[in-house]
Formats: sequence, C-alpha cells, structure tokens
Amino acid sequence: MLADAGLRAYRAARLPRWRRRANPCAQHLALPFLTGSTKSMSKTDRLKARQPRGFVDRGPADVAATERMLGVIRESFSRYGFEPVETPFVEFSDALGKFLPDQDRPNEGVFSFQDDDEQWLSLRYDLTAPLARYVAENYDALPKPYRSYRAGYVFRNEKPGPGRFRQFMQFDADIVGAASVAADAEICMLAADTMEALGIRRGDYVVKVNNRKVLDGVMEAIGLGGEENAGRRLIVLRAIDKLDKFGPEGLRLLLGEGRKDESGDFTKGAGLDDVQTDYVMSVVEHQPGIWTTGGELGRVYSWNRQLQRNATLDDGFAELDALNAAVVAAGYGPDRIRIDPSVVRGLEYYTGPVYEVELTFPVTNEDGQVVRFGSVAGGGRYDGLVGRFRPEPVPATGFSIGVSRLYSALKAVKSPIVDAKSELPLVVVTAMDNKSPEHMPAYQAMVSELRKATDDAGRPLLRADLYLGSSGFNAQMKYADKRGAVCAVIQGSSEREAGTVIVKDLILGAELAAAGREVKDSAEHKERQARAQITRPAGQLVEAVREVLARYK
Repeated sequence: MLADAGLRAYRAARLPRWRRRANPCAQHLALPFLTGSTKSMSKTDRLKARQPRGFVDRGPADVAATERMLGVIRESFSRYGFEPVETPFVEFSDALGKFLPDQDRPNEGVFSFQDDDEQWLSLRYDLTAPLARYVAENYDALPKPYRSYRAGYVFRNEKPGPGRFRQFMQFDADIVGAASVAADAEICMLAADTMEALGIRRGDYVVKVNNRKVLDGVMEAIGLGGEENAGRRLIVLRAIDKLDKFGPEGLRLLLGEGRKDESGDFTKGAGLDDVQTDYVMSVVEHQPGIWTTGGELGRVYSWNRQLQRNATLDDGFAELDALNAAVVAAGYGPDRIRIDPSVVRGLEYYTGPVYEVELTFPVTNEDGQVVRFGSVAGGGRYDGLVGRFRPEPVPATGFSIGVSRLYSALKAVKSPIVDAKSELPLVVVTAMDNKSPEHMPAYQAMVSELRKATDDAGRPLLRADLYLGSSGFNAQMKYADKRGAVCAVIQGSSEREAGTVIVKDLILGAELAAAGREVKDSAEHKERQARAQITRPAGQLVEAVREVLARYK
C-alpha cells in the first residue's frame, strides 16, 4: 500500500501543471442532481443544457435517412469484394502520426489525453491511420491484397465554423498490399458506381484524378525541391487547389506576387517568376479527359523546353496513363473518370495517384451565389503509412466519403434514399383510458397486432407506437401529429363496449381543418369528413389501417 502511494505521489510530481489541478468534476459530486434529489437545488446550481461548439445533434429523420444512405454505400462496396472492419475511436497518439507536441500535450488537430500509464491516447482524426495500425498488427492473418471498408465518426480539434465540425462521419474503402495502378483504378471505378447507386445522375458527378508525383515533379522542375523549399511548395500547391475557384488568371496571380479580391484583401503569392509560372500553368491547365493510352501525357514536356524533365515527373505521367487505360478499358469514359492535374489532396502521406469526387450540379451558397456543389469524397495512394509499423514496405490506396456532405448533396438532388417518405408509415395507438391500468393490456394487444402486419410481399407494413404518457385525448392527438403519424387508432369505453375501433386519417383531417368556410359547407367536404374517421369491428383493425395507408402510397 505504501509503495502504491509513493508511486502515485511520484507520478503526480512528474505531471505538467495543467494536469495537477483538482478534478473540475469533484466540486459537483455532492450536487443534488447526482444524488437523485432536486428539492434543495437552487437556480444557480442547476446545469444549463448546452452543446459544445463544433458538434451537432441529429434527429430521427436525419438518422434514418443517413442509415439508408450508408446501406446503399455498403452494398456498393460489397459488390467490389470489400469486407467490413471496425477499429476503436481511440488510438495511441504516435500511431496516428499527425500531431505536433504543444509543450507536454499533443493537441495539434487531435483530441488527446494521457492514460494512467502516461501513454498519450487520441481520438482518431480519420479512418485511414487506424486501418494502417490494424493491418500492421494483424498482417500475417489477413489476405493480401486486403480489401476493407469502414464507417464511423472522426474527430478534429480545430476551430469550428459554418459547415466545419469537430465530429463528423466518414465512409472509407481501401486496398492494402497492391502496388499496381490497377488498384487505384478500382477505387476510382468504385467511387463512380457508388455515386450512381446513390441516385446521382451521370453528368452530375466526376471522379478527378491526379498524381502526387506529377506535382512533386513540377516542384522539382521549377527549382522548389528539397526541405528548404517546403514552405514555398505548400503555397504553390494551395494556389493550384484554387484553380476551380479563381480560374486561370486568379491562379497565375497566386503563383506570382499575389491576388487582391473584390473586398480589397490581398493574398500573398508564391513569388514564382514568369518561366516557373508558365510551366505550372501548362501542367494544371492541360485539358482533362483527353489523354489516351498512347503516352500523350508526355506532350506537356514540349510546352516548356526551358525546364528539364525529371524521373518523378516521368513516373507520375506514366502512372496516370496506365490508370486512364484501365478505366477506359472497363467502360468508364471521361464523363465519369478523368485526369485533372489541378487536383491537390491535403494530407501529406499521399505518394501516388490522388482523386476527388466532385458533384457538378449547381446549388445556391450562403451568399446567394449559384455555384457547383463541390467535393464529397477523396483519397489516394499512401504507400508509406502501413510501412511505419512493418519492416517491409506495404503499398495501399483508398478513398473516403464525407457522409454529412454527401447527405446534403442527396437532399439537394431530391434523392429518394434520403426522402422521409422512404420510411414505413407510422400509426399511433391512443390510450383513451390510460388512467385505468386494467385497460392497457388491450391497447398493447392492438399495437402488437399492427406491428405484425405485412404487405403482399411479406414485408412489414407499418411502424406502430402506443401512447405511454398520462395526458388526455387532445394531447395524445397532438403527440400523433408531432410524430408525423398517418393515422391514429382510438378506442374509448363506448367503442370497447361496442367491440369497435376508430381509425382517424390525420393527413386528411389536417387538410379538412385548413379548408375555408365556403369549402366546409360543400357536400364534397362532408363526404371527405366521413372518410377521415372510419369505424370498424375491433377484429378488422389491420384492414381498417391498411385502407387508410393505401391512400398515400
């Protein structure tokens, strides 16, 4: 015991000052809300319900629609032979490979904490680094090449903003152990097929492909190779990434001295001279999608003979040419997958082909401007990531779908996958005599019977909900309206004695309630009123509900 106490004291003395402070939760341990009593709680003691910045709650409609979307993605990935794997939310910080130490705490971009054995742990910031650890740890047991897919939340310790969250979902597919460009072609074709499976029409998306070796070769060709030029290379790559946004003239300015926008703000450029700028422009402005398998990528060399070719550039163009040949042979034209030298992926671990899935249909942004929707997925080859854990090099490639952004896109194109009508209709069974416990079993029998109902194909017909609150009839009907129920089942004492049930059409009832005075006096209105509430023998409950649901198929 004394030894344990001494060890704890020793560890406490070694902790940085921020970790020695008292547990901020300790002061709340005696509060009434944690002991089950709230009688003595004052207004100042009561917690305020609040959500941390950068995190969002999701309601039932969004959750259900997202699950349907994920189901389509899983089916698409499975057709390509990918199998699911799941890794934990928490990994050792050094395994993630993307944090910079800030004094004693690694918190650059990731959420981190220290375990009781003083090991640093972090919430995963993507699904690729955990996969690399998983493959390395289970390398001998896995088939290689290894195809896997994963879906889950990732976390970024970054400043939140509009459309920028600290927690969001990704859906990844990766091939580990295949060095061939054919694996990259498979990923691109998978991305294209998945977009169409989700209801995004051909012509409304494109998979754009580039190669990091091309970009690295360009940097070498214009004299920006080596560690000493890392900062300027980053500025150039960021400028190239803005080609779609600012156009060729805007890119030329960013590659040179800089660009002033309409508001007068000035963005300092990369400081390239005219020869360097012309060379970069000649590569990234090359018309995408026209290259064939005949080595025409090499024609970029003739555009500027003042700068020498290099092996990195040659390898990049050769890989793009091979990838293009593979997708064309499989029947994927440039309207679906095309080479685009302006694609720049941000993560530093990419080593070869990189790709983005861009949605090209127009949407209106927050400023009221009509713009293209933009990127919803991306990825590339990362041959060095798994090899950090292994004595031998392990090639790998894959891509990641931004689930939340893709969900927004599917809503924009009115995809039936995220349409609320895709849910089974809801029926609410009211409990008119909820103050009398002896009647609740009868209501429970009704809702159980409805839940067993099926359509002609044997599939579930509906969702059924029994009201379990203590409120009266009016409140129960408001509850059914808030739940979006199609109809409500009613049985009070009169109906029970008569052996009947009432099925109320809530959709038709709402339409009748909104009608004007002149309409309410018409014979048609009175006929519709009769249809809005039907009475049937209790034994025909399912048939009566089926009759109402059939009106809204």
